[in-house]
Amino acid sequence: MKFFASCGKGLEYLLAEEMLALGCTRATATMAGVNVEGSLLDAQRAVLWSRLASRVLWPIADFDCADEHALYAGVAAIDWPAQLGEGDTIAVDAHVSGTGLTHARFAAQRVKDAIVDVMREATGMRPSVDVDTPDVRINLVVRKDRAIVSIDLGGGPLHRRGWRQQQCEAPLKENLAAGVLMRGRWPQVYADGGGLLDPMCGSGTLVIEGALMAADVAPGLLRHGGFAPTRWKGFDPDAWQSLHDDARQRELAGRAALRPVFFGRDRDPQAIAAAQENEVLAGLAGVIQWQAAAVEGLRLGSIPVLPWAEVDPEANAAPGGLVVCNPPYDLRLAADPALYRALGDALKRAVPDWRASLLCGDAELAHATGLRALKKYQMFNGAIECTLITVDPVAPPQRERKAGEEAPALAEGAQMVVNRLRKNLRKLKTWRQREAVTCFRAYDADLPEYSAAIDVYQTDEESPRTFLHVQEYAAPDDIPEPLQRRRLNELLAAAREVFDVPREHVALKTRSRGKGGSKYGRFDQRGEYLTVREGDARLRVNLFDYLDTGLFLDHRPLRLRIAAEAEDTRFLNLFGYTGAATMHAAVGRARQTTTVDLSPTYLQWCADNLAENGMGGARHRLVQADAMAWLEADQAEYDLVFCDPPTFSNSKRADDFDIQASHVRLLRAAVDRLARDGVLYFSNNFRRFRLDEAAVAEFASSEEISAQTIPPDFARNPRIHRCWRLQRR
Repeated sequence: MKFFASCGKGLEYLLAEEMLALGCTRATATMAGVNVEGSLLDAQRAVLWSRLASRVLWPIADFDCADEHALYAGVAAIDWPAQLGEGDTIAVDAHVSGTGLTHARFAAQRVKDAIVDVMREATGMRPSVDVDTPDVRINLVVRKDRAIVSIDLGGGPLHRRGWRQQQCEAPLKENLAAGVLMRGRWPQVYADGGGLLDPMCGSGTLVIEGALMAADVAPGLLRHGGFAPTRWKGFDPDAWQSLHDDARQRELAGRAALRPVFFGRDRDPQAIAAAQENEVLAGLAGVIQWQAAAVEGLRLGSIPVLPWAEVDPEANAAPGGLVVCNPPYDLRLAADPALYRALGDALKRAVPDWRASLLCGDAELAHATGLRALKKYQMFNGAIECTLITVDPVAPPQRERKAGEEAPALAEGAQMVVNRLRKNLRKLKTWRQREAVTCFRAYDADLPEYSAAIDVYQTDEESPRTFLHVQEYAAPDDIPEPLQRRRLNELLAAAREVFDVPREHVALKTRSRGKGGSKYGRFDQRGEYLTVREGDARLRVNLFDYLDTGLFLDHRPLRLRIAAEAEDTRFLNLFGYTGAATMHAAVGRARQTTTVDLSPTYLQWCADNLAENGMGGARHRLVQADAMAWLEADQAEYDLVFCDPPTFSNSKRADDFDIQASHVRLLRAAVDRLARDGVLYFSNNFRRFRLDEAAVAEFASSEEISAQTIPPDFARNPRIHRCWRLQRR
């Protein structure tokens, strides 16, 4: 069977690994959860043992769901007497997206109505609703007019372990705390004899979760108190009891062997008092050492978590361990960077050889710690996007400077670029978070002296990596080349400072003066392809080997529009390039796609993109041909067409092409292939292009939608492309 384990965004890959470790057959990370293949026993084990899952959902039905009537009918068709006992209370959680159903609470109400009507007709009794502690909790998800009805096997949020009664402001959920610990490799650190420190512990969530993890205590033991988490008839109570008995034996052995190597510290005495109460409720009394003290006073020898009394403070040779921390910030990510700097300085003094896993408000606050991140991860604390950094070690050995050598500092011009980049990132942050944008333009010659474009590409992998694509613009002829070089080097230094990326993660395309004017020089031949995500599509890019990367970032809104309109359409992509628009049509459930391009390299790239999204075969046709000649010979019909031709083309394998001279002929041929209600999106990036409206009006209605297709990160350059929506007359 397939079931779904949900989690907070940013925990998906960790949860997939955990599901496999718990014995599931297969686990694939997706947005805010994991699709799992396994038995009911595996799912019940996950309810008891998962430290990362928010819920474990066992599907009992799925059906087409275009509106509330289809929802009611689909739920009413389920054999509810086989799912619920007489007198069982229920609760319904709903998550809906799309146009047919837009209100989750209303959808939950319709599900409840259908269940009540079925049960009343079958048994003469109607189940009551108990939103807090129902006997059976039911989950509904409606996406793209498809509904899935599941049983919540855990009966509610799994992050509630059962021990946290006292909490401070903005507490960290226990499963997110487990993710911070796992990213810091806490189980391995503890196995190696290390300790755990949280210097800003609040009510103690991170330290207590780390101690229970070290003691091998199943997260579900305290939560369910020995009882089954649901009265759903499909639940296997005997298997649950067996799992529970085994977990209890492991807990007894783990607590007996637990070493007292845990330390929590906070400047607020009330927070320490709350942490001590939670420690007792978690069965850890006497295991954790607490201290009410500010982080600024943290020094080698001030932490009694390990036998440091025997360590010579002058030797700076503390035993190994892990620091975990969630420094304060509010919903607006308002925080004092000085506090983050004080945290970093204190850790360098006290635990220079330890690892650290720090959940910071954002990348700028993480940077303020002054610690060099080994890896960075995007995580969400509720709705707040945060940056988790792992550091190992806290204070790497520094190269000794020669006598009289000063620390390197950014030049004044580079600091100007740093300030502008950080301003741009703040301006774009809300939009990027809302739209889940991970590839974007961060800088576009904002400062005229530093004339280049900086694009950011974050990989779609378990440990995302950040790459920068920098394209130098042509400088005026009166600017000396040495001055150009200096400014470019300052810009690169600023970009690496802001994004904290190694030199090998920066792809630089430089201009060189030569015969015929300024041209880009030779490119690298690394053959390195990265996979990024845009909407629901995974796309391969190559930042180093070509002038363009394989993904035109300015067309992002148009590709997302194609994805939204593609369902059950016949899609045609002319001058298809690497097929990014085709991928969006495919993941948008197009009935079939056709991609036409003259380049075999680009068509192979498109095929690789299809493979990245688990697609291929006869439904997705790739055609190597001159797009204009092919289009005029083609006899097929299409519902949705995307046409983004080059400005000029003089390929030896096709007739010369000029977009201004040829666009009417091209558009007439494309419109001739449209179905009756079909739509053609036509775009180009020729700055002086003029649409021949009178000629086009003879065969098509047209509407310019350029403003709707320019994303916020290209707002400085709204003429980067123009776009029209055409339909047949």
